[in-house]
Amino acid sequence: MKPNIGISEIKLEAVTDILSEMLANEVMLYTKTRKFHWNVSGESFMELHKLFENHYKQLEESIDEVAERISKLGGKTIGTMEEFVKLSAVKEYPGKYPPSREMIMELLGDHETVIVLLRKAVDDCTEKYKDAGTTDFLTGLMEQHETIAWTLRRYF
Repeated sequence: MKPNIGISEIKLEAVTDILSEMLANEVMLYTKTRKFHWNVSGESFMELHKLFENHYKQLEESIDEVAERISKLGGKTIGTMEEFVKLSAVKEYPGKYPPSREMIMELLGDHETVIVLLRKAVDDCTEKYKDAGTTDFLTGLMEQHETIAWTLRRYF
């Protein structure tokens, strides 16, 4: 049954497309952060190992929340790596195991990319799609990414 929540089906589809892209970004960032957690080394090993663990746990929660938001709006949630890679602005670098400083820089850049995309998505959900619930949801997600980016930025 389609939701009858005061937003047209066309607008709901557009919003779920936005959320699917956000889900893909969250999964890619989660995967990359987890990889760096497993492979970080050097004099700040334990600090960064714990920091990355904290970040990927936050991302794991966000992944589930974005997927549930899609479902609440009547959409189908993507769930394959092929779909995530296709829709994500966050890119993978197979076989690349950078030093810890580069890991931090790469994750910072990815979070900032996601923040910019979320900012546009918030504007679109507010102005084009009149979906206050998703606007609020994405604003909260953006704030989480801003906090993570701020934390990573403090290493420089």
